[in-house]
Amino acid sequence: MKTRANGIDIHYTIDGNGPWLTMSHSLACDSRMWDEQVAVLSKRFKVLRFDTRGHGKTEVTTGEYTLDLLADDAAGLLAELGVKETHWIGISMGAMIGQTLALKKPGLLKSLVLADTTSRNPPDVWPMWKERIDVAESKGMVALVDPTLARWFTAPYIKAHPERVKPIADMIRATPVAGYVGCCYALPKINLTDRLKEIKAPVLALTGAEDASAASTKTIHESIPGSAFVSIPSASHIANVEQPEAFNAALTKFYDRILK
Repeated sequence: MKTRANGIDIHYTIDGNGPWLTMSHSLACDSRMWDEQVAVLSKRFKVLRFDTRGHGKTEVTTGEYTLDLLADDAAGLLAELGVKETHWIGISMGAMIGQTLALKKPGLLKSLVLADTTSRNPPDVWPMWKERIDVAESKGMVALVDPTLARWFTAPYIKAHPERVKPIADMIRATPVAGYVGCCYALPKINLTDRLKEIKAPVLALTGAEDASAASTKTIHESIPGSAFVSIPSASHIANVEQPEAFNAALTKFYDRILK
């Protein structure tokens, strides 16, 4: 389904019944990356998944995006659907959007799961992102598939489960260059660590133990009083795909606690 929000056409799907739960995907993926979580969560939630601006079936716009823009897209979608409050699960970029939205609109998000992500990037990270932008613009997304998979999954998983890695590779390859580049301008600029204590909703910070951003995800936990933290062994950046059973178990335990 599609609806018009914040000036663009946003693609979304809804599964299940219960309180609203919104899921936000990583850079260079789309809402299908949550399939194994939706199979579990739709039994107790009304699960809303959407494709971020410039990704999947959502409209692509050119130019530099900001996290405020992406958060406004999500807020606009929720408003169009009449959602007054929702739980939120975001991974990587989706978790950055969640942090931004929680601070922009207190009370909208009833809880947050922030997976494999960061709340602050150092200034010297920009050259890495600029290199990715240059590769995408000069060689296309196909040139980013293998190096991205190498960051996102552990080497043994890539070797043992090519059939599970392939759908993610296909999503990376299919991501519009303009959408990828637009988001690449937004993500390095995140700088929210000092404001995280303002988030009063329950938070679970969740990471693959072998993810390069594991320490940053733990910093989010340490910055939000009362938050929970789970580190999943034998998982890297896309922990929900690499270790879905452990990821889902952490979600279930979290929601069992906060929904009593």
